[in-house]
Amino acid sequence: MIAIVGPTAAGKTALSIQLAKRFKTEILSADSRQFYCEMEIGTAKPSAEELAEVPHHFINNLSIHDEYNAGKYEKEALACLDSLFKTYEKVLLVGGSGLFVNALCHGFDALPEGDAILRTRYEEIVKEKGIEPLQEELKKVDPEYYKEVDVNNHRRLIRALEVFHQTGLPFSHFRKKKTVQRDFTIIKIGLMPDKEILRKRIDKRIDDMLEAGWLDECIKLYANRNLNALKTVGYTELFDFIEGKTDWNTTVKNIKTNTWHYAKRQLTWFKKDKEINWFSPNEPGVIEEWIKQQ
Repeated sequence: MIAIVGPTAAGKTALSIQLAKRFKTEILSADSRQFYCEMEIGTAKPSAEELAEVPHHFINNLSIHDEYNAGKYEKEALACLDSLFKTYEKVLLVGGSGLFVNALCHGFDALPEGDAILRTRYEEIVKEKGIEPLQEELKKVDPEYYKEVDVNNHRRLIRALEVFHQTGLPFSHFRKKKTVQRDFTIIKIGLMPDKEILRKRIDKRIDDMLEAGWLDECIKLYANRNLNALKTVGYTELFDFIEGKTDWNTTVKNIKTNTWHYAKRQLTWFKKDKEINWFSPNEPGVIEEWIKQQ
């Protein structure tokens, strides 16, 4: 399995399609935002033309109303791979959601299903008091995971606290201490554009998505804005605009800034993985030759 990872707008989709056509194979997505069929424009999914060029899996496979997590993805993606490897020597995994990439490559212990009541309670705490109470509670009940998690991501904090209150055990207890040995070889490729180029690519992508009707998409989804799937960069800022909390120029600026911060968090996550081999997105030929030598 060839895993292509990296920050948003790094060029993962273009490279994956080129390699899939070269190796005559198929692609699994590991971009958790692209799972949802209702979120079309703001998730930068492959275009209809790109999807027609190469078969893709785990794109538009869920509704925003579905409960989904890395554990479910691991099971379903492994089953998909098992089927594909009966036909193909190589299969591509592409995406920037580090938790889902990690679940498929290294395994993730079974976790309890989410608790909607607990989640709602914690979301109300965040609205009323900010994220600090969640940070303090997690630090107390699970100091090990607290050292690793993005403490500014309230959804990660809420999930860890849900697990603790449901089981009486810290979230870190459920995380595997040893890498699972898969029955297929995994090659990891990371795309690392120049930071200034990446920033410009992000800004252009956002301009293009807005031009394509992203705001209209958010207006249609507004009634569902409290669903977990929609609490993500870009959508939350546009919901604020719809509610009159920000003007248009501020909204666009916030989306670009927050997307840039998201890209930096992705890079921080992937840089911790020493198995990733980093390349410039501008050298697809070099990447293809490197894969052949592995």
